[in-house]
Amino acid sequence: MPRAKAKVKAGRSARTARWQSPAKRPVPAARPKARPAQRFTVSHHRDEDFRTDGLRAYAKYRDLGLSRATHGMVQAHVIRLLPPFRREEVSKRHYHDVEFQMVYVLKGWLETELEGEGAIVMKEGSCWIQPSGIEHTVLGYSDNCEVLEIVLPADFKTVELE
Repeated sequence: MPRAKAKVKAGRSARTARWQSPAKRPVPAARPKARPAQRFTVSHHRDEDFRTDGLRAYAKYRDLGLSRATHGMVQAHVIRLLPPFRREEVSKRHYHDVEFQMVYVLKGWLETELEGEGAIVMKEGSCWIQPSGIEHTVLGYSDNCEVLEIVLPADFKTVELE
Protein backbone atom coordinates (compact mmCIF):
# COMPACT_ATOMS: atom_id res chain seq x y z
CA MET A 1 0.00 0.00 0.00
CA PRO A 2 1.50 3.40 -0.98
CA ARG A 3 2.27 5.73 1.90
CA ALA A 4 1.43 9.42 2.13
CA LYS A 5 5.16 10.22 2.16
CA ALA A 6 5.42 9.08 -1.43
CA LYS A 7 4.64 12.66 -2.52
CA VAL A 8 7.73 13.98 -0.73
CA LYS A 9 10.92 14.21 -2.77
CA ALA A 10 13.43 11.45 -2.17
CA GLY A 11 15.67 12.04 0.81
CA ARG A 12 13.24 14.44 2.55
CA SER A 13 10.88 13.73 5.37
CA ALA A 14 7.32 15.07 5.32
CA ARG A 15 8.27 17.46 8.11
CA THR A 16 11.25 18.87 6.21
CA ALA A 17 9.17 19.30 3.07
CA ARG A 18 6.51 21.21 4.99
CA TRP A 19 9.11 23.66 6.35
CA GLN A 20 11.22 24.12 3.23
CA SER A 21 12.47 27.58 2.36
CA PRO A 22 10.02 29.98 0.67
CA ALA A 23 12.04 29.91 -2.56
CA LYS A 24 11.31 26.18 -2.98
CA ARG A 25 7.60 26.31 -2.19
CA PRO A 26 5.05 26.49 -4.99
CA VAL A 27 4.04 30.05 -5.85
CA PRO A 28 0.44 30.80 -4.77
CA ALA A 29 -2.13 31.73 -7.41
CA ALA A 30 -2.06 35.37 -8.49
CA ARG A 31 -4.20 37.69 -6.39
CA PRO A 32 -6.40 40.33 -7.97
CA LYS A 33 -4.47 43.21 -6.37
CA ALA A 34 -0.74 42.91 -5.78
CA ARG A 35 0.40 43.95 -2.32
CA PRO A 36 3.92 44.21 -0.91
CA ALA A 37 5.19 41.09 0.81
CA GLN A 38 4.26 40.86 4.47
CA ARG A 39 6.90 40.54 7.16
CA PHE A 40 6.90 38.32 10.22
CA THR A 41 6.06 40.13 13.43
CA VAL A 42 5.34 39.13 17.00
CA SER A 43 4.01 41.23 19.86
CA HIS A 44 4.23 40.01 23.44
CA HIS A 45 2.07 41.55 26.16
CA ARG A 46 3.80 44.27 28.19
CA ASP A 47 1.80 46.82 30.18
CA GLU A 48 4.25 49.58 29.23
CA ASP A 49 3.27 49.14 25.56
CA PHE A 50 -0.20 50.62 26.18
CA ARG A 51 -0.14 54.24 25.00
CA THR A 52 -2.57 57.15 25.27
CA ASP A 53 -1.76 58.60 21.83
CA GLY A 54 -4.56 56.74 20.05
CA LEU A 55 -7.90 57.78 18.58
CA ARG A 56 -9.69 58.29 21.90
CA ALA A 57 -8.53 60.09 25.08
CA TYR A 58 -10.47 57.61 27.26
CA ALA A 59 -8.46 54.61 26.04
CA LYS A 60 -4.95 53.21 25.94
CA TYR A 61 -3.82 51.40 22.80
CA ARG A 62 -1.32 48.58 22.38
CA ASP A 63 -0.25 48.38 18.74
CA LEU A 64 0.36 44.78 17.69
CA GLY A 65 2.70 45.72 14.82
CA LEU A 66 0.53 44.52 11.95
CA SER A 67 0.42 47.86 10.14
CA ARG A 68 4.17 47.90 9.67
CA ALA A 69 4.35 44.19 8.87
CA THR A 70 1.60 44.48 6.21
CA HIS A 71 2.68 47.86 4.77
CA GLY A 72 -0.51 49.53 5.98
CA MET A 73 -2.94 46.84 4.88
CA VAL A 74 -4.07 45.93 8.43
CA GLN A 75 -4.07 47.56 11.84
CA ALA A 76 -4.54 45.51 14.99
CA HIS A 77 -4.44 46.79 18.52
CA VAL A 78 -5.65 45.98 21.98
CA ILE A 79 -7.73 48.83 23.39
CA ARG A 80 -7.91 49.23 27.16
CA LEU A 81 -10.84 51.51 28.01
CA LEU A 82 -10.00 53.75 30.97
CA PRO A 83 -12.31 53.98 33.97
CA PRO A 84 -14.53 55.52 34.92
CA PHE A 85 -16.94 55.62 31.98
CA ARG A 86 -17.98 59.26 31.39
CA ARG A 87 -20.95 59.54 29.03
CA GLU A 88 -20.18 63.17 28.11
CA GLU A 89 -16.70 62.21 26.90
CA VAL A 90 -17.32 58.76 25.42
CA SER A 91 -20.84 58.71 23.96
CA LYS A 92 -20.26 60.62 20.74
CA ARG A 93 -21.91 59.24 17.61
CA HIS A 94 -19.41 58.50 14.85
CA TYR A 95 -18.49 56.08 12.09
CA HIS A 96 -15.32 54.75 10.48
CA ASP A 97 -14.49 54.74 6.77
CA VAL A 98 -12.93 51.26 6.57
CA GLU A 99 -12.85 48.18 4.37
CA PHE A 100 -13.15 45.85 7.38
CA GLN A 101 -13.46 46.25 11.15
CA MET A 102 -13.71 43.47 13.71
CA VAL A 103 -13.85 43.83 17.48
CA TYR A 104 -13.41 41.04 20.05
CA VAL A 105 -13.94 41.59 23.80
CA LEU A 106 -10.95 40.23 25.73
CA LYS A 107 -12.00 41.37 29.22
CA GLY A 108 -15.06 42.92 30.82
CA TRP A 109 -18.00 44.23 28.83
CA LEU A 110 -18.90 47.06 26.47
CA GLU A 111 -22.35 48.40 25.59
CA THR A 112 -22.67 50.03 22.22
CA GLU A 113 -25.51 51.24 20.05
CA LEU A 114 -25.14 50.39 16.37
CA GLU A 115 -27.21 51.93 13.60
CA GLY A 116 -29.98 49.51 12.65
CA GLU A 117 -29.12 47.11 15.50
CA GLY A 118 -29.92 49.08 18.65
CA ALA A 119 -28.08 48.78 21.96
CA ILE A 120 -26.06 45.60 22.47
CA VAL A 121 -23.97 44.49 25.45
CA MET A 122 -20.80 42.78 24.27
CA LYS A 123 -19.25 40.55 26.95
CA GLU A 124 -15.92 38.79 27.28
CA GLY A 125 -15.70 36.49 24.24
CA SER A 126 -18.15 38.52 22.11
CA CYS A 127 -17.03 39.33 18.57
CA TRP A 128 -18.60 41.53 15.94
CA ILE A 129 -17.96 43.02 12.55
CA GLN A 130 -18.75 46.69 12.20
CA PRO A 131 -19.49 47.46 8.53
CA SER A 132 -17.98 50.57 7.01
CA GLY A 133 -20.02 53.68 7.67
CA ILE A 134 -22.24 52.18 10.37
CA GLU A 135 -22.97 54.90 12.92
CA HIS A 136 -22.34 53.87 16.52
CA THR A 137 -22.02 55.15 20.06
CA VAL A 138 -20.43 53.64 23.15
CA LEU A 139 -23.06 53.63 25.92
CA GLY A 140 -20.96 52.16 28.71
CA TYR A 141 -18.13 49.80 29.64
CA SER A 142 -16.73 47.98 32.65
CA ASP A 143 -13.70 49.28 34.53
CA ASN A 144 -11.60 46.37 33.19
CA CYS A 145 -12.76 46.46 29.55
CA GLU A 146 -10.21 45.45 26.89
CA VAL A 147 -10.97 44.72 23.25
CA LEU A 148 -8.98 43.53 20.25
CA GLU A 149 -9.70 45.58 17.14
CA ILE A 150 -8.60 44.63 13.63
CA VAL A 151 -9.12 47.20 10.86
CA LEU A 152 -8.40 47.41 7.13
CA PRO A 153 -6.75 49.59 6.01
CA ALA A 154 -4.43 50.59 8.84
CA ASP A 155 -4.87 54.27 8.05
CA PHE A 156 -8.59 54.98 8.15
CA LYS A 157 -10.84 57.97 8.72
CA THR A 158 -13.20 58.43 11.68
CA VAL A 159 -16.09 60.84 11.18
CA GLU A 160 -17.53 62.46 14.31
CA LEU A 161 -21.25 63.22 14.01
CA GLU A 162 -21.67 65.18 17.26
